[in-house]
Amino acid sequence: MNTKLFPLIFATALSSSAFSATYTFDPSHTYPLFEIDHLGFSIQRGQFDSARGTLEYDPLQRTGSIEIVIDTASLDSGHDERDAILKGPGWFNVNQFPTMTYRGKQFIFDGDRPVAIEGELTMLGVTQPLRLEITRVKCGLNLAARKRGCGADATGVLRRSQFGLRNGLPFVGDEVRLRIQAEAYQEN
Repeated sequence: MNTKLFPLIFATALSSSAFSATYTFDPSHTYPLFEIDHLGFSIQRGQFDSARGTLEYDPLQRTGSIEIVIDTASLDSGHDERDAILKGPGWFNVNQFPTMTYRGKQFIFDGDRPVAIEGELTMLGVTQPLRLEITRVKCGLNLAARKRGCGADATGVLRRSQFGLRNGLPFVGDEVRLRIQAEAYQEN
């Protein structure tokens, strides 16, 4: 092999297109969770059992974006009667707003590690900025799935009243902690 060509081949292999990838979120490993204060007595928790979306990620260029579409009717707080109320018109109004969407537009890095993503959450037809802090991230080969993927946990805090969701205030908290655990994989 011509040794003069080696640096060119190596540089081409390291180009952003060699590391840039599109990943699809795995719905069996992607769960948006929430926590909210209930009357000052407890923190109520729940999750959405159905979410989908994509991740664009280039670790060399330190760029990327995500879109996660959450099916609001998949809300699960562990109590059927409460879920029926939360899915109703005074709360998530799932018939009129069957999805909420988080669009992350800019990753924030500390060295080589993504530590946050700036984006927007659309809920009940209202879009507000929302920063998610990335608490854990790993990209690599999932040996069980035999696919390249990325997994992460991210958390953010929102005020539900900013989305028009004022029912129950001040007894049910305004501040909601959103946590998204996710795995996304490249398609073969």
